[in-house]
Amino acid sequence: MHLPFQWREALAIWIALGTVLAGRASAGVKLITLPPRERVEIQLDNPNATLVQEERTIPLARGTNDVVFAWANTNIDKSSIQLRFLTDPKNIKVLSVSYPPGENALTWQVYSPQAGSARVRISYIIGQLDKSFAYRAIAAHDEETLTLWQYIQLHNNANEEFGSAGMWAGFGQRIERPIGVNETKRLLLSRFDDVPIKKTYIADLARYGYLDAGKKQLRIPMHYVLKNDTDNGLGKFPLMPGKARIFQDDGRGTIAFLGEDWAGFIPRDDEMTLYLGVSKDIVVKRTIERRTQKRVLGRLYNYDVIVKYEIENFKDQPVVLDIAESMPALRADIHGDTGRQVEWTLAPKGTLTEIDREKSTADRPVFHVTLPPRGGDQKAVKQVHTLHVIIKNEW
Repeated sequence: MHLPFQWREALAIWIALGTVLAGRASAGVKLITLPPRERVEIQLDNPNATLVQEERTIPLARGTNDVVFAWANTNIDKSSIQLRFLTDPKNIKVLSVSYPPGENALTWQVYSPQAGSARVRISYIIGQLDKSFAYRAIAAHDEETLTLWQYIQLHNNANEEFGSAGMWAGFGQRIERPIGVNETKRLLLSRFDDVPIKKTYIADLARYGYLDAGKKQLRIPMHYVLKNDTDNGLGKFPLMPGKARIFQDDGRGTIAFLGEDWAGFIPRDDEMTLYLGVSKDIVVKRTIERRTQKRVLGRLYNYDVIVKYEIENFKDQPVVLDIAESMPALRADIHGDTGRQVEWTLAPKGTLTEIDREKSTADRPVFHVTLPPRGGDQKAVKQVHTLHVIIKNEW
């Protein structure tokens, strides 16, 4: 038998007029045509569960009514389903709830003091209706600011059509859009204009390796860094993890694609770092200039180490290069990995002496070097910097 569409949709609600109908017992069960949803709200703030709340107006007979809620091919958490009467909640009462064995259905027994229509709110946790986040960033031509768009991508694989539904991600504004069956929808959550950015370059052998191992030339990745705080036009809420597509205004009325990166969870007052690729204009050669072993006591030794960086900037503008050195990796290079925590201290003969306390950790100091632009003859000015450390109490 071919059923009408409203009886075939995944979520169904009927009113069974039971023990009392128009002042007498009913001879059987009468099914009322499914009333349409009048409002749907979807809460997407929980990372592990999606809450749906829908409102409908249903007819009630005077006395006891059986309200049947059934779903098919839809992943609803049965234990999460709740019914609340918005009309006359003091007098219309849910007397009991029962679950037919082996069925995706439940029945509320509802008492109403009089016949008439009642507005209800049904809420439940549903599976396969989830979300992800994405970003689009367009940097200005001078790379001083960017515009950041934040999107939410709703993935409806719940085998259910919700029509026009309101959605809230736990932050930002409420969005209302129709949601179709098996539909993925991309919605703009927020836009932030003129966000200050800093373009960074970093030399870090342990993290990024060599560009040319034979020449000891390091890979120098580039990033845009923006801070999620109110001073920089952000900071209203944490930024959720998601894929970021990054562009730059090319100064000719179009934008150039720079790359993609995965943005992690960024709390307020923390920094978002967007990877742009490897710089071809900054050349850094790293070598171990000195490694001297000195006995301290018994089998304990200190290692006097100087790491040399030869740096050239082939850009037409000055840049700041971050230099990071992993002490466990340095110890492993000169002595082997003992598995012990590294004890180290700065020594006086190096040019890198001012540690960035905010970006550094106990075993990974970070330094900054300002590089002048290349000259009019297109040649870079070579700088040589050294890091002098004592690695202590090794055996």
